[in-house]
Amino acid sequence: MREVLAESAFALFLERGFERTTVDDIVARAGVGRRSFFRYFPSKEDAVFPDHDRCLADMTAFLEAAGDAEPVGAVCDAAHLVMRMYAAKPEFSVQRYRLTREVPGLRTYELSVVRRYERTLAAYLRTRWNGTPDGALRAEVVAAAVVAAHNNALRTWLRTGGEGDADAAVEHALATVREVWAGGRAPAGEPAGDEVIVMVARKGAPLWRVVQQVESALTDDRD
Repeated sequence: MREVLAESAFALFLERGFERTTVDDIVARAGVGRRSFFRYFPSKEDAVFPDHDRCLADMTAFLEAAGDAEPVGAVCDAAHLVMRMYAAKPEFSVQRYRLTREVPGLRTYELSVVRRYERTLAAYLRTRWNGTPDGALRAEVVAAAVVAAHNNALRTWLRTGGEGDADAAVEHALATVREVWAGGRAPAGEPAGDEVIVMVARKGAPLWRVVQQVESALTDDRD
């Protein structure tokens, strides 16, 4: 019934527009009563995103089962579940993306959904880094980075009409998060060599001059 209601609602949103479609229209199309709609969806907005509750539950279960896995890798792997949910129904996902761009209220709702994923990832990381220096801070930062990387790949994929390998696209984006935060490795594209630059500055030199000299030395080294 949940799927029937969601499909009926989305078909009407595409035909008539989100604002001009009422709950009565949706239940009439689905052939059920109003109570049935509100049993599954608190609002019209929820009917546009019928799959996120299940995906969030899957993500929570995935992280609970992660055990002693490397924490950053675990949350990156968990983010793949969201992309796979979108990729399972590419046509619907693309249509929803376009509808969401047209309706301000849906964009606001979407942000609240994204925030729920971010809180779930951060909660897991806080548990894993409990008692470590800046563990809570690092958890929030890494969770935000994972969500940002995932959403960048997701939006790019949706703009292409759902073409290409969605899983590979999000893994490419998440590689930056893995490289920066997992094990303290250097960011992608940055050399991890052990070259050292030694600079001598006159005692009492103003800080801006020291910084200028450092920047000049680094620039010359790259050249």
